[in-house]
Amino acid sequence: MVRNLFRTGFFVRATHTVLTWAVTLILFLHNTDLRNCEERGELLLPVLFFLLVVLSVLLYFAVSLMDPGFVLTDTVKGVEAADEETAVMIRPSSTPRLRRCGYCLLQVPVCVFWNKRLNVAPCLLWDHHCPWIENCVGERNHRWFVVYLLVQLLALLWALHIALSGISPGITWELWFRANGFLLASLGVVGVLSVVVSVLLGCHLYLISVNCTTWEFMSRHRISYLKNCGNEENPFDRGVFCNLWDFFCICRTVAWEHTYHKRTSSPV
Repeated sequence: MVRNLFRTGFFVRATHTVLTWAVTLILFLHNTDLRNCEERGELLLPVLFFLLVVLSVLLYFAVSLMDPGFVLTDTVKGVEAADEETAVMIRPSSTPRLRRCGYCLLQVPVCVFWNKRLNVAPCLLWDHHCPWIENCVGERNHRWFVVYLLVQLLALLWALHIALSGISPGITWELWFRANGFLLASLGVVGVLSVVVSVLLGCHLYLISVNCTTWEFMSRHRISYLKNCGNEENPFDRGVFCNLWDFFCICRTVAWEHTYHKRTSSPV
């Protein structure tokens, strides 16, 4: 039972929730700017901060529980591929070969553009498996994952400012640690998470701007469709504006497997 709870991500999500609300409670109870605003009857900033924390938690669970685009067996039965280089034809009478995702423990068929931006990944346009949300990041939840990182970073930076505002002086080091112990612990947690989320958000924005997944960036030498490209060449790059537009502004399904010539920018 305990093993199943770990597999479903229960402990990871519970830890995130408890840690978030514990830090929030400490910031509200100590003599910080939030507490001072409450005592003066100025509730705008406390309410906005509380709503930002709630939004970050809701986005966390949405991204964590969202289907990233898993390729299931029933999805591909009876589908015939028009291009043999980008998909494997599976007939209704045949049984697709299955593999199990090493992270999600989900059985998925080896097919459907498996040689075009999927390879051995369990979902469409697989980016990476995030242990903090205990879910894969793929075509369906990648956009929301970046939005979550942005909201989380705003909440963390604001919490960092609030925690610093509550540090009070003490006559001795011992009294100072007693008075600020919980705030210092919150400050350490928020500070570390702020750095991690900042780096993660910056990396993802860069990869999105060049239309490259984390897996392609980290394992370029092992990917069959990138071996013939130069070290700096990305056949999926359409330019920064087009890449960002396709990622953030296009609601319909984007043909991510299309490749483009670097000079002509015309699809092949």
